[in-house]
Amino acid sequence: MSQSVPQDTPALDTSGKVLQGWNPEEPERWSSRIAWTTLAITTFSLTLGFTVWFLPSAVAPRLNEIGFSLSKNEIYWITSMPGLSCGALRLIYMFLPATIGSRRMIGWSSLLFVLPMLGWFFAVQNPGTSFVTLLGLAFTCGIGAATFSGYMPSTGFYFPKSKSGTALGLQGGLGNMGMSVIQLAAPFLMSTSLFGLTWVTPYAEGAPHVFNATVFFLPWSLIAAFLAFRFIKDVPVKANVRQQLDIFGNPDTWLMTVLYIMTFGIFSGFAAQTANIINNTYGASSTLAGTLSAADLPKGASYAFIGTLIGSFLRFAWGPLCDRFGGAIWTFVSAIGMAASMAFCGFQAATADSPGDFPVFMAGLLTMFFFAGVGNASTFKQMPMIMPKRQAGGAIGFTAAVASLGPFLVGIALTVIETSVFFYGCAAFCVLCAVICWIRYARPNAKRPG
Repeated sequence: MSQSVPQDTPALDTSGKVLQGWNPEEPERWSSRIAWTTLAITTFSLTLGFTVWFLPSAVAPRLNEIGFSLSKNEIYWITSMPGLSCGALRLIYMFLPATIGSRRMIGWSSLLFVLPMLGWFFAVQNPGTSFVTLLGLAFTCGIGAATFSGYMPSTGFYFPKSKSGTALGLQGGLGNMGMSVIQLAAPFLMSTSLFGLTWVTPYAEGAPHVFNATVFFLPWSLIAAFLAFRFIKDVPVKANVRQQLDIFGNPDTWLMTVLYIMTFGIFSGFAAQTANIINNTYGASSTLAGTLSAADLPKGASYAFIGTLIGSFLRFAWGPLCDRFGGAIWTFVSAIGMAASMAFCGFQAATADSPGDFPVFMAGLLTMFFFAGVGNASTFKQMPMIMPKRQAGGAIGFTAAVASLGPFLVGIALTVIETSVFFYGCAAFCVLCAVICWIRYARPNAKRPG
């Protein structure tokens, strides 16, 4: 099913809830004002969704400070669960833009963000909350980033191919910023008397007000829902679920999924686990802690936001470059850069014997986030270029669903594999992806340049 408008379609009509005669590839059937307004509202909601997705990774490392008794592996599990649920829910969201429309999808999703926030708000007030309950609440947070697999294909319906790299880069990059926003804001929110809510706290004097971080973004989600229902108009692109399954017959769907696992899967996985990796390699949970005071050890929570900030910024900043030079060559550059930086981090983790080594390790990790951000922009430029428009939307949703398992898979892997070995394994995977990208998409006279 194509988005192309038949020749006998009437002129563009934007007066109703559904845009009639809409076709971004024909200037007279496209409205830039409607497209950019929709992008702004959708991106606002998506950013809030990513704050919900990373809420457990922001609060879980602080739970033992307020009376909980969680082991290192239990904290890994809590921070991993949103990735598992997100992957499953994205398989549903990928079908929603062409079935229920953008307006209802974005409006109702924004309202759903409220539920996990309220759940965590009450749970962290009781240090007796069971580990199973915390796992369940972490699982519900997957709804936040599951929306990505619906929002991004939806945006593809509003923009011509010539602007798709910039539009998708902006939305994906600013949306991903939600991961950094919650990790950056949480320490401040936990240290202040927000909304005068200190009357509900059961914590000891001086303990962090963890509940503040759980509900700060709740009012903004309600605003996002209002904006969506009030201002977003649907495009005339409809297809049932069975019609949308044709993406699985296209080999580029599977190859681009592998490449997006490399970029976003690794990016989101390590973003969710950065604090734990730092704590367990150089910080309070590492072998170095026995000989040094806590003041001399790095605190993972203080650095967790930096990688997500860099990767998210690069995702939208690189969009125009992908429009100019194509996405494939940048995906190839991303793969090489990620492979080299991951191997470097593996070596640093294997030889860690002093907190003084931490800045060098962190520099390598941030380099990986840099190249992952470039790859996240370039892969989403490739898909609209190498696939039909509606099929590209479904492929974007599916690849995003699989790659969103990154936080779950990385978290679980780190409970059973040495950190350094896991870094080396990720580096080898990136090399494989570089080969795939070069042969299929990036080399001169490639079969599917994009």
